[in-house]
Amino acid sequence: MIPKIVRRGLPLLPLAALAGCNTVVMNPTGDIAKQQADLITISVLLMLIIIVPVMILTVLFAWRYRKGANAKYEPDWDHSTKLELVIWGAPLLIIIVLGLITWVSTHKLDPYRPLDRIDENRPITADVKPLEVQVVALDWKWLFIYPEQGIASVNELVTPIDVPVRFKITASTVMNTFYIPTLAGMIYAMPGMETTLNAVLNKTGDYKGFSGNFSGEGFSHMKFAYKGMTQADFDGWVQKMKANPGVLNRQDYLALEKPSAREPVRHYGSVEPAIFNRIVNRCVAEGTVCMNQQMHDDAKRNHVAAAIRSLPKASAAQVAAAAPVDVAALAEVCETPAGATANNPVKK
Repeated sequence: MIPKIVRRGLPLLPLAALAGCNTVVMNPTGDIAKQQADLITISVLLMLIIIVPVMILTVLFAWRYRKGANAKYEPDWDHSTKLELVIWGAPLLIIIVLGLITWVSTHKLDPYRPLDRIDENRPITADVKPLEVQVVALDWKWLFIYPEQGIASVNELVTPIDVPVRFKITASTVMNTFYIPTLAGMIYAMPGMETTLNAVLNKTGDYKGFSGNFSGEGFSHMKFAYKGMTQADFDGWVQKMKANPGVLNRQDYLALEKPSAREPVRHYGSVEPAIFNRIVNRCVAEGTVCMNQQMHDDAKRNHVAAAIRSLPKASAAQVAAAAPVDVAALAEVCETPAGATANNPVKK
């Protein structure tokens, strides 16, 4: 026979399983993640101001007005100004406070906004330069490029503590999310686009990062190791990386870009200049026109076409006669795919 007190405690048994959970989201080591955790806590507490009384009143009303109770019966009662003020006033005030907190935190924690502090006690001076790390989400692995150091790594990210880090993030094929719970919130990685995250880590240690957006067969293994080091240890790691003979050039990137899961950590001692810009503009392969160049050429053609349409007919005819390209066709250009030229535009 199970004692009565034990039976009453059995419903709480599943809570014991939470003792082994990693609560890094609410106990992070990065200042941005700490502020986000505080925002979650404040929001939950404010909402509990309404939720807890409602739950208590639900039980109280069910008990007080149960069948057979001696509750006062008032069938003609239909209004109470005091009760209406409480019912509508309290939620309204909470919504106003939550709205104010959301407005302030949305701007303060904007991932594109440069950091203004290392932690709550140490502001960042104007002469502090952030460490830039270029992040590429591949199928199904992560590529990290350190442009200032001229090195790169696969599935391993290393940064110094108490140093602002500016991540520039993109993807090779499908959308992903770059997420290090102890550092900051999720940021989307999208092909053909560059997103930014400014963050700082305040404690050395070994952490984990991963993608939080389903992206195919190898998604569950799309994880990477994140290491926080002192500045001296980071400098030593950079020197060790530079001694690695591996070179990340366009051919190596195209091979790395092919889908693969459970990719081991890989290091590159040197990196081809501006390869990240080619990845963003989807022109790593030889002979591919970069997106930014396409958009520049299209904008230029459209500008010329608009200028020609605004001219008098006689002037437009003179320009057309002197132009080295088909002006009539130029006026109809809407886009320029790879391989198109000024003499071979694509019409609508």
